Amino acid sequence: MAASKGKKGHKSPAEDIAQSAAENTLALNPLVGVRGQDLLAASTSVMRAIAGQPQTFARQWLAFSSELGKILTNTSEVAPEPKDRRFADPAWQSNRLNKGLMQAYVAWSKAVTETVDEIDLPDRDAARARLVTSIFVDALAPSNMLATNPTAMKALVDSGGRSAVSGLKNFFEDMTKNGGLPSSVDTSKFEVGKNLANTPGHVVFKNDVLELVHYTATTDKVYRRPLLIVPPQINKYYSVDLAPEKSMIQFLLANGFQPYCVSWRNPTKEHREWDLTTYIEALDEACDAALDISGSESVNIMGSCSGGITLATYVAWLADRKQGKKINAVIVAVCVLDTMAAQDNDFSALVSPESVMLAKKASQARGVLDGQEMAKMFAWMRPNDLIWNYWVNNYLLGNAPPAFDVLFWNADTTRLPAGLHGDFLDMIFSNPFMNPGKLSIGGHPIDMSKVKYPTYVIAGTTDHITPWKAVYETARLFGSDTTFILSNSGHLQSLLNPPGNPKSWFVKGKARLKSADRWAETATKHEGSWWLDWAEFLKSKSGDEVKKPSEQGNKKHPPIDPAPGTYIFEP
Repeated sequence: MAASKGKKGHKSPAEDIAQSAAENTLALNPLVGVRGQDLLAASTSVMRAIAGQPQTFARQWLAFSSELGKILTNTSEVAPEPKDRRFADPAWQSNRLNKGLMQAYVAWSKAVTETVDEIDLPDRDAARARLVTSIFVDALAPSNMLATNPTAMKALVDSGGRSAVSGLKNFFEDMTKNGGLPSSVDTSKFEVGKNLANTPGHVVFKNDVLELVHYTATTDKVYRRPLLIVPPQINKYYSVDLAPEKSMIQFLLANGFQPYCVSWRNPTKEHREWDLTTYIEALDEACDAALDISGSESVNIMGSCSGGITLATYVAWLADRKQGKKINAVIVAVCVLDTMAAQDNDFSALVSPESVMLAKKASQARGVLDGQEMAKMFAWMRPNDLIWNYWVNNYLLGNAPPAFDVLFWNADTTRLPAGLHGDFLDMIFSNPFMNPGKLSIGGHPIDMSKVKYPTYVIAGTTDHITPWKAVYETARLFGSDTTFILSNSGHLQSLLNPPGNPKSWFVKGKARLKSADRWAETATKHEGSWWLDWAEFLKSKSGDEVKKPSEQGNKKHPPIDPAPGTYIFEP
């Protein structure tokens, strides 16, 4: 549910906030906590390095002093990045005091950042230093303070102080009800089963770990072979069934497909022993139910993010058990299987044997990894998008947070049982999909070389969680004939790409080249949504068209509960 546009086609502040945050949703893996001692050690390393390399410090700060002189005489040309939303208000340019403050901050942040970049540190310490520095620099932006934010000061005057009262009310509510983070979404505008996850259907299979939702056909004929959707375990499944205009489930139904979607249970500490084997065996039962109901000998299967990890494990497990014929084609979205391919960012600097061990011990002690705790950690990795823009909107301006369905889903976090969390963490260093035999499920070694299916892999151009070049390695892992799709957006937004958006485009090609950059140079760009291309792929893999089922389920698997089921509502 998008906010209204401002004048001359510009986005409103609420829409800017929602769009920015939607590019940084929570559905991530692997899941490692931030250790306070790591951040302290990074800060200490920076201070020591600066003390030992005074020439670097002196050079940057002499340059800053020179620029500050130009700012004071109004001759400086320093400016923020064009896409920096913090300084989008024209008041930052029209008022000399505001402009000088903004320029001084930009020049100072540049000096701090370049000092850290230039000092000689080992790679891991340098990455940690950059991360700590960015958090520090972002926190001190003048846009984050009432007295130095012209937009907030104008709201204060225009409202006769009511914006400040509303901001204080929002602040105290968040401190008590939202774990100390600014609220990212107005939850009062959404209700699961009403205006989200409201596609008709029924749960047709249920075990302790999952429910299987079979949706009501909307066409007279349907393709016989069903599509089994495996969502991430860290979020609830309805990212594929948000508002009707962007529901992937409704798109599939409109094109004659039979989607069956897994809805994972939200585990509690009583389920601490559930591990990857538990989830694979539960998924296999759901697959058998979909096969029995549809009368098909095989399914097409789709998994995203950690659901893609589960899918890859499942199909390799089937291959070793000589049951690979249950699967006909594979679709993997925004999922990194080669953990070494995703180690080129500063966040990876937090991942060490010590931090992994600490994360495992923490979830083992509690029985679960709590989604809210992970949300806090992730928010501080991208504070401008996930903390400070809400700080300004909710507290300084006194506005309600945006009402945006993606953000509602993102805030509806779940838990991971300690067993599964530990298995995901172990994958960071064992890299089992690249090293056959490093992972076994029920005594069956996982070997991706045994997995041979038509495969379709999707990535997002601006995905910070599963970078597209790392996802390209996932496509390569499934074979050089894999179709690789690069969609023009971030993690979840690259998937929520229904036809009709004039700004949508995607790049398509076979994953035959070793270099992702070389692939991008040679692949073909297409305007519009990749969903339409995907539908053609599915049609070629979904068998004959048959009369639509008169109801969901069958005698062996009768309807249990209406969609979206009951597990989705468990707190």
